[in-house]
Amino acid sequence: MPDQTAERRDASERPGLRGDCASCFGLCCVALPFAASRDFARDKPAGKPCPNLRDDHRCGIHARLRDEGYTGCTVYDCFGAGQKVSQVTFGGRDWRTRPAGEARQMFDVFPVVRQLHELLWYLTEALTLPAARPVHADLRRLLERTEQLTLLPPDDLAALDVGAHRQEVNVLLLRTSELARAAVPGRKKDRRGADLMGARLKGADLRGASLRGAYLIAADLTGADLRGADLIGADLRDADLTDADLRGAFFLTQPQLEAARGSAGTRLPGSVARPVHWTARA
Repeated sequence: MPDQTAERRDASERPGLRGDCASCFGLCCVALPFAASRDFARDKPAGKPCPNLRDDHRCGIHARLRDEGYTGCTVYDCFGAGQKVSQVTFGGRDWRTRPAGEARQMFDVFPVVRQLHELLWYLTEALTLPAARPVHADLRRLLERTEQLTLLPPDDLAALDVGAHRQEVNVLLLRTSELARAAVPGRKKDRRGADLMGARLKGADLRGASLRGAYLIAADLTGADLRGADLIGADLRDADLTDADLRGAFFLTQPQLEAARGSAGTRLPGSVARPVHWTARA
């Protein structure tokens, strides 16, 4: 299959679509709720600061999150929404120093912008795929419109129908997927939304497969060939990607990888980085 690595090299440089905690007011640690589980050591309601959040908006146990039972925090990425809401939408106004009503509005707006930034990530990724050139003009149009939506005033963002916009974007991402996977030689598997929890897929040929929204929790993908596969929304929690080949796989995000297991031998596309805990595991 064609090697798209060189043409996709720029996909790893997306500073505006990666979380920058130094420019954020710890919004994910306040706005979002979490329940006591294997991912979080305790319950926390939406709008209440995590007890580990320091006054400088940094995590007091960042280096020990996994050991302290906060694995869910280590696999989360706001795709740059935190700094956008903190520094642009609210002009650098800290929720700690603002009236309660404005703070609540900031917490309400953050998940909306996070969804929009996730769409920006996928649209940006789609524009790096040579096979998707027939729809590049439409992708650029939706990319620009999505970026404009992130710049709306707080009241308009809170009232935005993100679901409708996501649906429009998804139609184009599906077309992008069809074009990109068509460029992969051989017969392609369609496992969209499939229940593959705990599946034994060691060494499986999944080149050009559609794994959109597939449940791959704890699946054994050791040595699997996932080149050119569509992985948008695939649940990779505890999936074993040891020595798997994901070169050319697209719509793969950092949170998906952080939730999975892998090794130094796992081959990755340039749009993501090898999780630190993989190295520690090795």
